[in-house]
Order: sequence, then structure tokens, then C-alpha cells
Amino acid sequence: MPAPLLTLQDVHLTIGTTPLLDGAELFVEPGERLCLVGRNGSGKSTLLKIAAGMLEPDGGRRFAQPDATIRYLPQEPDLSGYPDTLAYVAGGLAPGDDISRAHYLLGMLGLSGSESIDALSGGQARRAALARVLAPEPDILLLDEPTNHLDLPAIEWLEGELTAMSGALVLISHDRRFLERLSRATVWLDRGKTQRLDRGFSGYEAWRDQLLEEEERDRQKLNRKIVAEEHWVRYGVTARRKRNVRRMALLGELRRERREARRQLGQVSFSVSEAGSAGTRVIEARGISKSYGDKPVVTDFSTRILRGDRIGVIGSNGAGKTTLLKLLTKRLEPDTGEVIHGTNIALVTLDQSRALLDGQASLKEVLTGGHGDKVEVGGQMRHVMSYMQDFLFLPEQAGTPVEVLSGGERARLLLAKALAKPGNLLVLDEPTNDLDLETLDLLEEMIDEYPGTVLLVSHDRDFLDRTVTAILYAEGDGRFTEYAGGYTDMVAQRGGGVEAAKPEKEKKEKSAPRAKADAPRRKLSFNDKHALEKLPGQIDKLSKEIEKLHAELADPALYAKDPSRVTKLSDRLTAAEAERTACEDRWLELETLREEIEGK
Repeated sequence: MPAPLLTLQDVHLTIGTTPLLDGAELFVEPGERLCLVGRNGSGKSTLLKIAAGMLEPDGGRRFAQPDATIRYLPQEPDLSGYPDTLAYVAGGLAPGDDISRAHYLLGMLGLSGSESIDALSGGQARRAALARVLAPEPDILLLDEPTNHLDLPAIEWLEGELTAMSGALVLISHDRRFLERLSRATVWLDRGKTQRLDRGFSGYEAWRDQLLEEEERDRQKLNRKIVAEEHWVRYGVTARRKRNVRRMALLGELRRERREARRQLGQVSFSVSEAGSAGTRVIEARGISKSYGDKPVVTDFSTRILRGDRIGVIGSNGAGKTTLLKLLTKRLEPDTGEVIHGTNIALVTLDQSRALLDGQASLKEVLTGGHGDKVEVGGQMRHVMSYMQDFLFLPEQAGTPVEVLSGGERARLLLAKALAKPGNLLVLDEPTNDLDLETLDLLEEMIDEYPGTVLLVSHDRDFLDRTVTAILYAEGDGRFTEYAGGYTDMVAQRGGGVEAAKPEKEKKEKSAPRAKADAPRRKLSFNDKHALEKLPGQIDKLSKEIEKLHAELADPALYAKDPSRVTKLSDRLTAAEAERTACEDRWLELETLREEIEGK
């Protein structure tokens, strides 16, 4: 068995008064492929920095073989001090390393080498940093969230590059598919300690759950033992005369063990605030286009999005995904074409930019808007401390400035802020960045159970497979193609991944409602034409009545003053909502038929 290239033993580190690492260990052998997993805030990035020799622990031992080359990719690389990307990447090479590899990697990552460091976007900086750590072909490569800010073509290229490398790899990532394909062993960091599984990430979650179940059984035994000891202290004959010092010390130790066990983090609790039901048709785009200068970003795009749809938008960086979302949500006007929204649309957005958070503001101020101790969630007031705990923030963090939060904590804070707003159209732009796997699981469940409509941009293939019902893929030159299902379904339909050759003959059929795609073709009768003209007015009239009924029923005094009227209003509300749904369905059927007849 070869000697480890890198060894961390019994590592301890305390941040403030909180022990972050408490006996953590890490052993990296030649050619090993490790994934390091654990919750946000568990110390994964800190442990990786100690492994890289960038951070000194309070206690423990770090040993690296003297001739081993180690390269480390942080979550937020610092490129300052270099004039351009080539100089930055070359700065990571050792004497004798081949500069041509730096050129090759930059080219494969979509950079020329002449880009000014000051003008780089977040995605370009991440690509340059990847090229810098890959170029020397190190013996150990330490990567902290390498897929953040990368698009799908770059992620799939990186997978191939890392698979082919001969050196050892230690990887932190929230991307399940990436972890499954690259890891052969798993190190779980939990409550300051590490446990190792000699299998890749695909076996991690079942193993973790088994360990937690065993721990719960041990905790129950510990609780029973504490009860027995407390009974002796209170009622034992010896205790009435002179308390036995040894047994009192044992009781104190048992209680300490229970406190330590309870340090395990709780579960994130997502509750989504819904703002009443939208109509059946949520968004319809008709031939919309948008260009910036001579560059087409969206070209002649049409679709119809219905209530309950979950649409994923994917493609290369700069392909127009965010622009398309802004057009569909009317935050941006198209150059040509039109976007029509259905009734009662209430939009809630989660932007990918962490810059939306004021770094000087405290966590409490962000959630309350700087006013008081309450936050409005779904129309009801909740104490900010209670709401914070739903997203795994401790009460003592209320005054913590945003600028000192980790990337994962800032991601959770943005989610908390966005999900407090009532809405029925949820737009998520890169929601998975920096989230831990457990939080991702709960976000997926929330999207699955969300009663409204969801539009999301993501490069996480597993997340897309678990959440969306259709994919809009940016083919290039502003063209978007719709595929039914998730990412894996899209690959099957395209005959390959995101780098697959485009079909020889482009399909230019307009999107039709998925539920009504097989409607029979016939002519519009006089009554059909009349209904098509009158139905929008009926829908609007019913929507106003429904809004008025909701307002009346929201009056608490009504229930005590006139119970019979409450029953009458409730019955009418149910009937009106049923009438509106029937009108919307009928209008949708007739509008689809009209477009089919007219060849649209």
C-alpha cells in the first residue's frame, strides 16, 4: 500500500468560541479520487485550506510528501496582480512546466489569454483559475466548488479532463452528477469529525442515513442511562448521606455527551408563500426576439406556459438564458413579438447575484427590511428568529453582517428572503450555487410541491432531472428549442449532450399547449368565434369578482357578525373559481384551434 501523499491527523480549529474542526482527518494516496461532503458551515472549505497549507489549525498534524505538487482552487479565486489571464495561469507553473498546456487549457475554457483581469466576469475568473490549477498537472488537486459559474459544456469538458488526469483529486461540490462520475471514496465531515466510506458519492447518502439511524439508537440508550443516573442522584440511599463524587462526574459526562450529540444541525424548513391561483395560461410568447447590437440573443421564440409547468432553461454562458427569463416575465421588452400574461400573476424571483445583499447589513436587517423583529411570510407575521431557524441560522447570528457569511449561508439567506414573498410564478436563476446537498434535497421537494409555476436556469444536471417537466435549450444565435422532460430526456432526444451536433433540419413548429397538443383539427363555427371574443372579458370579470370575494372573506369580524353570509360567500367563491377555470380551458382550446387553422 503506497504511503499517503498528504496526511491530516486529529485536526482542531475553533472559530470564536465554536469548535469547527474537532479531530478531523484526511489521507490522500497517489491517484485517489475523494469527495469531501458535509453541510454548509461544517468546515469543508476550511479543511481543504488546511490541506493546501494555507491555514494553520489550532492543533493536529499536517504532512505532505516533500516532492508532491499540490494545487488548490478556492471558491473565490484572487487574480489580482496579473495583467491578463495568460500571465495569471503561467504564474501557477513550476520551472520546467510546459507553457503550451496553459494555452491549451485557456482555449478549451473559452479564453484567449489576453483578457484583462480587471474586466473578467465571475465565470471567466473561475475558468482562468481552473486553468491555473490544472496546468502543472499536480500530484494532488484540491477543488472547492469547481462547477460554480460554469455552463454545461464547460462542466462536461472538466469532467473529462479530471477523469483523464493521473494525480489525486479531493473535491467539494454540490453537483451530484459531477461527484458520482469523479469520486471513488467519500469523506463525510459532520460536527467537526470525519468519517470515510471507500465508495464514491453514489453510495454516500444511504451510508450516511444508516450512520445517523445508529446514532439515534445510541442517543436513546444514552438518554435512558441519564434518567437512571438522575434517579440515583435524587433517590439513592448513598445520595442522601453523601453524594458519590465519581457517579456525579459520570452523570456530568453523560449530559455533556448528549449536548455534543445535539450539536448536529437540524433540517432546513422551506415554506412557500402562495399569492392565490393564477389562471390556466400563465405566459404566452408570440414570435419574440431580442438583440444587443448585431448579436441576436433571442430569435423568433414562441411558447405557451401553463399553470403548474416547471421549465428549465439551459445553455452556454452568454447564450441568452437570463434575457429569455426577463422577456417572459416582462422585466424586459422584446424588440419584436409580444408576451401575454394570464390573470393574477404574482412574480417571485431569486437572482443568482449575491451582490443583491448588502454586505454591511445584518442577517436580521436583510430579512426584516431593517424594521423591527418581525418578517411577513405568506401574509402572516413571524418573529425573525423563528424564521431564521427554518433556514439553519442560529439566533446568535441575527446580528452577523452578510459580508462574513459563507457562500452557502448567503445562498440560504437569499432563499429565505425570496420565499417569504407571496407569489404563484417562481423564477430561480442558478438557485443551486453554494447550497449543500441536504438543502438541495429540500429545495427540490419545495419545487415539486409548489402549487404555482416555476421557471429556472441551472447547470446542475441532476437538479434539472429531479425538478423540471420541460427544457428550453439555447442552441445558439438566439434560437431556443423545447424538449419534454428533464436533462437526461433532452440528451436522449438530441442524441447527445450539450455538445451534440445540431439536427440537420431545424424544427420550426410553434409550441402548443402540452395538454391540448392532440386536439382535433376543425373549423371555427360562428359560436366558437363569438366565444373567442367574449371569453377574455368573462375571465377578467370573474377574476375581479373572485378578488372581491377573497377581500370580504378576509375580514375576521364577518365570521362572528354574519356566519350565514360567510357560507354564502364561500359557496360563490368556489363556483366563481370553477367558472373561471372552465372559461380559461374553453378559451385555450379555441385559441389553439384558431392558430392551427391559420397555420400559426
